[in-house]
Amino acid sequence: MRFAVFALAAAVPLAGVAAPVQAQEATRVSSAAITTGDYADAEKVLMRELRIHPGRPELLLNLAAVYAHTGRADQARALYRQVLAQENVLMDMRNQSSFGSHALAEAGLRRLDRREASPATAAN
Repeated sequence: MRFAVFALAAAVPLAGVAAPVQAQEATRVSSAAITTGDYADAEKVLMRELRIHPGRPELLLNLAAVYAHTGRADQARALYRQVLAQENVLMDMRNQSSFGSHALAEAGLRRLDRREASPATAAN
């Protein structure tokens, strides 16, 4: 199974091509919301979709990005670990490259670790 991924450098917004039409639209909307910094809207859309499609890696990765950007590192870590506990799924990036869901989750965990280790973050 392959998914198209719309990734940012700081966040991992994703959109599933293989998902049902409703899920595709929801991941597109949540990706756009993450891109513009509307994390509350992205979270609402992602939570709704996860109730319908629990465990979908693109939804979990997007929600982890929302949590990471809203100061909920522990919840983000839990979602990244949930992705790592599943089968590794190939994700197609917007720039035509492909990455496994595990690689994206591991990158998210590394970003969280770097944020916590940086002096600027520790001071806040």
